[in-house]
Amino acid sequence: MADFMTSTHRAKWIFTPHDLKEKYKAANHRAKQALEKYGSTRVEVNIDGSFAYAEHAIDARENGDNHSRPKALKVEEEQLLRAFYEFKIQDVCDAFKFPRKIQATALIYFKRFYLQWSVMEHHPKHIMLTCIYAACKAEENHVSAEELGKGIEQDHQVILNNEMLVLQSLGFDLIVYAPYRALCGFLSDVEEFSGAKDEQLGMLENIHESAKAEVDKIMRTDASLLFPPGQLALAALWRSNEAHQIIDFDRYLRSVLSRQHPTLNNSDLAVALQAVYSLVNKLETPTSKDVKHIDRKLKSCLDPGSHDKSKKRKHRSKESSNDILDMS
Repeated sequence: MADFMTSTHRAKWIFTPHDLKEKYKAANHRAKQALEKYGSTRVEVNIDGSFAYAEHAIDARENGDNHSRPKALKVEEEQLLRAFYEFKIQDVCDAFKFPRKIQATALIYFKRFYLQWSVMEHHPKHIMLTCIYAACKAEENHVSAEELGKGIEQDHQVILNNEMLVLQSLGFDLIVYAPYRALCGFLSDVEEFSGAKDEQLGMLENIHESAKAEVDKIMRTDASLLFPPGQLALAALWRSNEAHQIIDFDRYLRSVLSRQHPTLNNSDLAVALQAVYSLVNKLETPTSKDVKHIDRKLKSCLDPGSHDKSKKRKHRSKESSNDILDMS
């Protein structure tokens, strides 16, 4: 098993909050520029793996009327849409009864992908499916694109068409470290640390189950891009123990640090764990209704023709209403 300390995960994919903010802003700004220049934000992937923006013919009326052109998404709208599809990743993985490691890997792939791209350039519904497919391959849980597409009533060709794009955007860094393995290690350590007997062993199993649910929530935040998996696992264990009160967690943290990280300060680690849960406390679970307006804007950015058709439908509807009024 590869070691996290020497991994590309640690070397290339752990950032500061400022780094993430700048990456999201840069991707959003590039998509806005594409919308101005090409009339569309959709990126087409060529056979040779290169990318190009799909140009949309802008007529004179669109040039003269800014109100008739598609409106770009705001950074905050992109964030809400990503959150919606991150929740969907967990839904799909649950429906297929995939192991939690696949779910976590797919989420990490999805998050990494949208550090490089705006949702206005590649629709998250398609990237979500491709990330799940790639995660299954990476974790050697073989599911065909056809089977995945059929299971959720989506065209499997979309998955295959985006596979190379996703792999390239990830820099082919497909080995990721989820907190679940570290969590198991900490639970075994806690068992030894506390000298748990029969009754306590059952309580520790309860902690394990609730801590895994806590990790599920953590994985939908940006914490996996900010902290190593061991700290995410400790944060989940800390929150779970708060509910069950089985061990003196502060004493356990001091024990962990003295044995594994003697140079790390206990208060620094506590601050990191609290930072993780600050993200969890802000976690949003948007519904379809919450993102309906954003999705309409996204569709008009990716396919301005749909925006034109929508306007025509509204225009026809207005004309019909006027006709009825004239007849009365």
